Amino acid sequence: MNPAMPGRSILIVEDNADAREAMRMLLELDGHTVEVAAEGTEALEIVRAKDLDIALVDIGLPGIDGYEVARRVRAADPRRPLLIALTGYGQPEDRQRAVEAGFDSLLVKPVDPVALAELLATLEIPGRASRG
Repeated sequence: MNPAMPGRSILIVEDNADAREAMRMLLELDGHTVEVAAEGTEALEIVRAKDLDIALVDIGLPGIDGYEVARRVRAADPRRPLLIALTGYGQPEDRQRAVEAGFDSLLVKPVDPVALAELLATLEIPGRASRG
């Protein structure tokens, strides 16, 4: 882990077990605390229960898709956690739809580990809100 960047509290929401586990291991090796969810409803429960810095959310989830996860997270707290969309599509209209749903950034899958590390290093995490 970069000593200048403290470990972050990160949620990975990904229905592909292999991709989810690979990303979890990579982030933990970089010193982050990681939670995982395989679908949207589970992700929303974790977001409510934990004080997360970042959520990496696959768009193509079963049940509640990533866009709806983002909308519900933003309805509860417009600032935290930061939301990063994970998608197989990176066209301008895909990016626009992600922004409209409440995502702060977008990474195209398969996620490049270097690009992910660079993005995490540059993100400024908003102050922790009181969650009464």
